[in-house]
Amino acid sequence: MFRGFEKDAIAFLHELTIEMNREWFEANKDRYKRVWVEPLTALLDQVARKLAPVYAPGKLTPHVFRIYRDTRFSKDKTPYKTHVAGVLRAGTVGSGMYFHIETGEEWVGAGTYFFEDAKLPKWRKLVAAEKTGKEITGIVGKLRKAGYEVGGHDDYKRVPRPYPPDHPRADFLRMKGLTAAFPAMPRGMLHRAELVDWIVKHAKAVAPMVKWLRKV
Repeated sequence: MFRGFEKDAIAFLHELTIEMNREWFEANKDRYKRVWVEPLTALLDQVARKLAPVYAPGKLTPHVFRIYRDTRFSKDKTPYKTHVAGVLRAGTVGSGMYFHIETGEEWVGAGTYFFEDAKLPKWRKLVAAEKTGKEITGIVGKLRKAGYEVGGHDDYKRVPRPYPPDHPRADFLRMKGLTAAFPAMPRGMLHRAELVDWIVKHAKAVAPMVKWLRKV
């Protein structure tokens, strides 16, 4: 049962950012599991159960991301991430609801951050087609009108070929992904059991977009 994150949970991330070494982390590993992994797992499990009827027939799969960084091909050899994150995967690769917490930032939203290269052509085809293109622009328009920040990330500057630059859905054709950010989390909500229902409320609102993305 999720009861809220401990009020000093953020302190762990502050300390990790400063210490950033294996000895410190191993000494505080049980603390990390207690203040972050266990409550985040409970949070995602509860949210998934409440959202199951909304996202049916698809299945929402909870997953807590590892805090260890993959440094094999990076010049930055910092061993740990300075944020905690989890996702409810919505059946398709890269699509679902995302929960991200770090010092000074909270982000909860849903969608597909970046489409895989193999998926981009299908996304563009669906956007360009009259029926499915109008479906997604209509869904996004309603969400924006309701106050959600909906769009892509690091989008292409030009409309990709073979689509014309003046295509009526040019902005969507330039997108590399599509997400809807939930509103700013109310003050203190992170530490309360009511966080479950707050996430569920917004996840229900953006469900039409996430379900549409299953087509990609």
